[in-house]
Amino acid sequence: MDPNLWFWKNEGQSFLGRLKIWVNTLDPASLLSSDARIKKAHSILGRGAILDQWDEEALILSLSSVHADSGDVLPLIFRPVGFLTVSSPMIIASLLPHTTVRHALFWQFFLQSYQTGFTLSNRNSSSEKNKAPSLRQLLLSAGTVSYATCAGAIPEIISYQLGVNSAPIKTFLRTILPIPLSAAVAFFSVYTIRSEESETGIQVFDSNGNPVGLSKAAGQKAVRETALSRAALFGTTAAVPALLLTVLRKTRVIHRSSLLIALLRCMSVAIGFGLMIPVSFSLFPQLGTIKTEKVEKNLQVAAGDGLLYYHRGL
Repeated sequence: MDPNLWFWKNEGQSFLGRLKIWVNTLDPASLLSSDARIKKAHSILGRGAILDQWDEEALILSLSSVHADSGDVLPLIFRPVGFLTVSSPMIIASLLPHTTVRHALFWQFFLQSYQTGFTLSNRNSSSEKNKAPSLRQLLLSAGTVSYATCAGAIPEIISYQLGVNSAPIKTFLRTILPIPLSAAVAFFSVYTIRSEESETGIQVFDSNGNPVGLSKAAGQKAVRETALSRAALFGTTAAVPALLLTVLRKTRVIHRSSLLIALLRCMSVAIGFGLMIPVSFSLFPQLGTIKTEKVEKNLQVAAGDGLLYYHRGL
């Protein structure tokens, strides 16, 4: 079992514990570290050294930059710590009202493309013989990006293509609909892109960290949990500006300035998204557990304490 997963096994089994770890781990300064330094940090954890001040830094570098299945350093923009920096401008732009459908599709395409790349980079890859994605995976990803781009732009498509002029309907399309739509698109994207894990299975471990085989049941659980956490992230992010502006529109000040409305919307999206990232990462254990009776029969004998462990991914 990878040192990162060993750490999650010992320290990350409660929500508050995971949240504290992620808040400390999502340090933008780690993006400045070289690959050699990150690999050295990962090797220090692998030797089981007692944590001191340097090892705490090594822990942050390893958890934020190393894939727990392959042990490889993650691409810079697809590391968990880079998620906020890269995604924030795109999600802000995608949630703003657009003057044309083309603009909405433009920002949705960039957002969904990045989300696809992040999901692929941080998925469970324990069952893959080759590090490079298969042709099927690439085609599936391209189809997911296309579908999610169109689905994310549905409010603008309805509003402009149907020529909606009713103020209440426009308010619904621009304020209410994006909340469930963002959550649904995020859930669908993760579930589709990582569908191979449900079909081929992922590596499961016993309580001692020994690999015991591939489990489709564990793969399905890992994908479902990650899809739910991503839906919570994007659904809540879309809800924050909607709720804030609904309250503030009752005041006279906000009606006088469209610039103030746009500024408040951008700020609320960025703050809500930033606060929800560690929360969404913490909703489910990074090293998940599955009961013996829910895995394949050939794996049940390996679970001495009634549980098997698996890497959930992000």
